[in-house]
Amino acid sequence: MVPHFPGANPLRRGSIKRDDSIGTSATPNRRSLRQRLGGSPGRPTMVAACCVVLSMSAGVLAVVPSAQAEPPDPAAKKKQLDSQIQESRADLHDSYDQLAKSTASYTRAETQYKAVQVRYAAAQGRLAAAKAADVVAASKLKAAEEALQTALSDVDAGEQVILEQKHVAGRAAQSAYQQQNSLVGLSIVLNGASPADVATGVQVQRNVFGIQGNTITKLNNAQAQLANKRAKVSQAEKIVAAQRAEAARTVQQVTALTLQVAKDKAEAAKLAQARLVAYKAAEKDKNSELAQYNALVAERNRVQAILIARAKAEKAAAARRKAAAEARERARAKQEHRPPRAVADDPGSSSGLSYPINTYITSPYGMRFHPVLHYWKLHDGTDFGAGCGTPIHAAASGVITDRYYNGGYGNRLFLSNGVINGSSITTVYNHLSRYKVRVGQRVTKGQVIGYVGTTGYSTGCHLHFMVYEDGRVVNPMKWL
Repeated sequence: MVPHFPGANPLRRGSIKRDDSIGTSATPNRRSLRQRLGGSPGRPTMVAACCVVLSMSAGVLAVVPSAQAEPPDPAAKKKQLDSQIQESRADLHDSYDQLAKSTASYTRAETQYKAVQVRYAAAQGRLAAAKAADVVAASKLKAAEEALQTALSDVDAGEQVILEQKHVAGRAAQSAYQQQNSLVGLSIVLNGASPADVATGVQVQRNVFGIQGNTITKLNNAQAQLANKRAKVSQAEKIVAAQRAEAARTVQQVTALTLQVAKDKAEAAKLAQARLVAYKAAEKDKNSELAQYNALVAERNRVQAILIARAKAEKAAAARRKAAAEARERARAKQEHRPPRAVADDPGSSSGLSYPINTYITSPYGMRFHPVLHYWKLHDGTDFGAGCGTPIHAAASGVITDRYYNGGYGNRLFLSNGVINGSSITTVYNHLSRYKVRVGQRVTKGQVIGYVGTTGYSTGCHLHFMVYEDGRVVNPMKWL
C-alpha cells in the first residue's frame, strides 16, 4: 500500500517562522552576502540602494528534477529573467520576507555609513584647509602689525625731523630779518664805508638768504615725507584690520569645523554599530532562509518519492485491469467461437485539467536565482493571485489522498486524478486558509475543495498550484 504524507508535527507548528513572501525573479547576483554586507572598495555605493524584495516560497525552493540538475548559466538566463520581472511586477512569490527586510535595513545602514564617512572626510579636509589658512592669516597679521609699527616709528622720527627743521628755519628767519634791514645798507653808505666793505656786506646778506632758503626747502621736504609716512600708517592700519578680520574668520571656521568633525565622527561610529547589527541580523536571517530551503528540499524529495511509487502502483493496477479485461475477452471469444478482439489500454481521463481559480497568474513555473543564497531553484508551480477565502476548484476529478500543514507550503491538499492521457497525474493545492474536503473523499472536476490563504512561506493571499506527472513535478500550464 502506498503511504500517505504525514503532516508537520503539531507541537512544532507554533515555532515555524512565517515568511510573507510570494517570490521574485531577480537578476543573478554573483557576490556573496558578506561582500554585499561588508562592502568592497570597487563596489558602487548603493544604496541605494535598490534592494529587491528577496522572495522565496515553498515552490521555488524545491529541488530541480534530475533532468534539470545542471542550472542554466546566469548570463544566458539574464534576459529571460529580466523579461519575466517586467511582465509581472507582482511576481513576489517564494521569498523570506524578514530576510528582505533585514537586507534592506543593512543596505540603508551601509549607505548612510558611507555618506557620513564621505562627509566626515570632507569636513576633515576643510578643517585642515582652515587651519592652514589660519596659520597664513596669523602670519599676515603679524607682518601687517610689524609694518604698522615700523610706519608709526617712521612718523615719530619724521615729526622729530620736522621739529628740528622748524627750529633751524626759525633761527634763519630771525637772522634774515636782521640782515635784510634796509638801515644796514644805509649805515654802510652813511658811514663812508669803502666799496669793498659794501661788497662784503652784500655777500653776507646773500649767504644769510641762501641758508634761509635751504632751511625752508628741507622743512618742506620733511613735511612731505611725514605726510607720506602718515599715509603708510593709515594703509598699514587698514591692512591690519583686514588681517585681523580674516584671522577671526578662520578661527571661527576652525572652531565650527572641529565641532562638525567631532559630530560626524560620532555619527559614523553610531552608524557603524547599526551597520554591524544589521549585518548580523541579515546573516541570521540568511541562515534561517538556508535552513528553510533545506527543509523544503527534503519535503520535496519525500513527496516525489511517494508520488513516484504511487504512479507506479496506479500504472500496475491499470496493467492488471487490462490483463483481466483481456482474459475476459478471450473467454468470451471462446464461447462465441471467434478470435479475441484487442483490448485497449486503460484510457482514463482525456479531458485534461481546468483552472483551479479563474483569475490571473502572478508567478509562472520556472527557474529562479536567489540573490542572497546564490541558488538556482525551480519555482515548482503556477501562482494564481486571489483574495484569501476565494474558493478553489478541483482541476480534475479524483480522490483526496492527503492534506496537512507544511512550514513552507502551508496547508496542502493532494488530489490524485488517476491516469490522464497515459500519465499518472496528481494536483497539489498550497497555502490554503482551510479545507472543504477530507482525505479519501472522491471529488468531481470543478468542485470546491478549499479556500485561498497565505499560510506557510507566503507574503500574500494566493494559490500555489502544482502538477505531478508520473510522480515528478511539471509545468502546470502543460495540462491547463
